[in-house]
Amino acid sequence: MLTSITADALVRYLSWGFFVLLGLVTSLQAIRRPTRASVGIALLFGASTLVIAISVLRSSGLLPPNPALTALAATALLALPYLLLRLMDDVIGVAAIIHHIVLAVVSASVLVVWVWPAGRPAWLDGLLLLGVVAVLGYVVLAGVQATRRARGVTRRRLAAVTLGSLFLALTLVTGNLHRWLPISPDDARSLASLCGLATGVCYYLGFAPPRWLRRAWQEPELRAFLERAAQLPRLQDTANVVRALERGAAASLGASGAYIGLWDAELQVLRFPTHGAPFDVPLTSDLPAARAFRAQQPLFSPHTRYDPALDALFRLSQIANAVLASPITAGARRLGVLTVTAPRAPIFAGDDLALVQLLADQAAVILESRRLLDEAARVRAREEAARLKEDFLSAAAHNLKTPLTTIIAQAQLIDRRLERTPERPVDRPSIQRIVRESERLRDMVRDLLDATRAEQGRLLGHREPVDVALVAREVAQRHTTPRHPCLVEVNGPVVGLYDRLRIAQLLENLVENAVKYSPEGGPITLAIWRDAGGVHITVSDRGIGIPSADLPHLFERFHRGTNVDDRRFPGMGLGLYICRGIVEEHGGYIVAESRPDGGTTFHVTLPGTLVAEERAGVAYSGR
Repeated sequence: MLTSITADALVRYLSWGFFVLLGLVTSLQAIRRPTRASVGIALLFGASTLVIAISVLRSSGLLPPNPALTALAATALLALPYLLLRLMDDVIGVAAIIHHIVLAVVSASVLVVWVWPAGRPAWLDGLLLLGVVAVLGYVVLAGVQATRRARGVTRRRLAAVTLGSLFLALTLVTGNLHRWLPISPDDARSLASLCGLATGVCYYLGFAPPRWLRRAWQEPELRAFLERAAQLPRLQDTANVVRALERGAAASLGASGAYIGLWDAELQVLRFPTHGAPFDVPLTSDLPAARAFRAQQPLFSPHTRYDPALDALFRLSQIANAVLASPITAGARRLGVLTVTAPRAPIFAGDDLALVQLLADQAAVILESRRLLDEAARVRAREEAARLKEDFLSAAAHNLKTPLTTIIAQAQLIDRRLERTPERPVDRPSIQRIVRESERLRDMVRDLLDATRAEQGRLLGHREPVDVALVAREVAQRHTTPRHPCLVEVNGPVVGLYDRLRIAQLLENLVENAVKYSPEGGPITLAIWRDAGGVHITVSDRGIGIPSADLPHLFERFHRGTNVDDRRFPGMGLGLYICRGIVEEHGGYIVAESRPDGGTTFHVTLPGTLVAEERAGVAYSGR
């Protein structure tokens, strides 16, 4: 029994000592930094300390029974829920109506204990206790909801405060259990002492956590952010990099949001690209972001005032009242500013500025790396554009030279013959050759124009019901020779809503390629069918094939296979690029399979938009 009493006393003295120590520590903090939150925390623990001090002095006989002291202790105890509610308002916000109701309840309770300091009936004390517990219950429910919405260190702090409020309610209830249940007053006090100790620890962790604990709580999010930092510069674009940095900074500090403003030296503004609709902050602005950027120093603004027009547009005062801001600078280059926001100042601690500066320095490294990667990409793009330009000029000059040379030579030959013998009939074969070479030039110019249209996505014209089988038969008939018989494999009409001219051009290009790259001859096979996936076309040959290394680049502009001799197989490398443009603008896709000396097969899939069967039948029967 002695051991049990000693343990109970130890817990009780430990609880009292803890609250008294917290009262002293928080009071000193409030004196050094007299903010609303620090003063509120000092009052909360100060009221608890006052209740404990009066209880200890009276139980030890140092203070005689005094109704005024009893009422004072009861007042301090009744004030705890209201002080706690004020602190919760500082952190998460509490509706004004709740403030008024709680203040009225507490005021009425205090009036009762001063008017009737002793000898009150048990039911009245129970009613007073019920009012206090009801307020604490509201605080617990509000804390649970806020904890679910919060993240990082703020989530952990809110969880500690919520748990502390629950323990405080249990402290008050268990301390009075002996009045309603068959339990001894000593046991009730022991339970109350345990709950009181837990209350003090939870409130200390929630409202005034030591620096080492805040850093421990921030470590998981900060470590995750730093581990991912090396990959951030390689995201799709700078906007994605900025968004990832903002998410990492907000998570690391447990804040409601973080925003990065990028410096635009030409306009002299900080541009925030990801805050809903982008907006600019002039360098002369009084906002924390501009002030931190001008001074090149981190700063904390506990109560930020926004321009009324800006606040009306973004409702910034509701989400970003407290702001931590730090410049993002890489060497002598000023890149922008990092701002971390919260609706209320107690979300942040004084030493969070150092963490924001660390995150801003990391952001500077990442953004500078992204800039260097973008610059390297632009250099490579310029080099690639120059190479393509050289390839185009070389291919165009080579391919245009041959027909031009032929046309000029034939024209000069005809001219000389007419000078010597004007009465001689015109050389018809020479005229025909000039016509053929002129048509070849026309086709080259058409390909160049079509390549430009394909790049702009403007190849297609009017769409109408087109029988792809009929078009394929017409193309095959034009290109069929004894050396290259063109075969069409199809069962009935295959009709869809397409641009007829472009479908014909697609098949012409594929069949011409099949003929050109089959120098030893062989059949060219066109297969056409429809299934649930759409309309399918394949064009197969038994020609020289395509090396596997060339297949990924086959449909790029000016690309020609590495096994193609320009003198033997002239061309500018635009035909397949145009084919891809025609297919993709129709909503389909084109692929190729091949192997060197094993022939090539092109697979085209088009959307299978159906039309009425009778219209399809008419189109097909008109062949």
